[in-house]
Amino acid sequence: MGFATEFTTITLPELPELNRQRKAEGWRFVQLLGVNTEAGVDLIYSFMKDGLLVNSKIEGVTKDQVVPSITDNFLAAFVFENETHDLFGVNFEGIAIDFGGNFYALAQKEPMTIISPEQKAAREKARKIAEAKAAKEKAAKAGDTPAQEQPKAAPAADELEAKLAGMDPEKAAKVRAAMEAKAKKEAARKAEAANDGEGA
Repeated sequence: MGFATEFTTITLPELPELNRQRKAEGWRFVQLLGVNTEAGVDLIYSFMKDGLLVNSKIEGVTKDQVVPSITDNFLAAFVFENETHDLFGVNFEGIAIDFGGNFYALAQKEPMTIISPEQKAAREKARKIAEAKAAKEKAAKAGDTPAQEQPKAAPAADELEAKLAGMDPEKAAKVRAAMEAKAKKEAARKAEAANDGEGA
């Protein structure tokens, strides 16, 4: 016998009510899945009843947000909540069986990331550039800052790095390789032109 799957999106404040409602209606907790995104960690809670699997997603949970545990109604969730805390840094409150960050013996803190530390730093830099640009534009529109006092635009290299940081890592690597090849070719051309000038 097959089953149907359904996806819904909820907000973090709606989680306690979802927890109570699923318990009252006789749903079975299946899993909690964490997914790293640009905005934070998406949490996907899966419940099943009468052949229907419903996945409720909370998008972009950040480290400063507190996520209420659902273990008061679904004890089996303690495994998933401890795991998501240790691997993604999500701050759960009220886990029935809380390992306090020691569910896994980890060599490094929160290793479950889809980006390298360099990519993370580049994305953070890109975010700051974008925020500074947005603040500059807002100030210019409001007329708060005279044109001569407005900060200079980010250098082209910073803007390019910001764009590359937002790309798929594989595509960004190809773009960087192409740029390096172009720069080497240009340097070789200039060196050749300089040598021809000296020989004349």
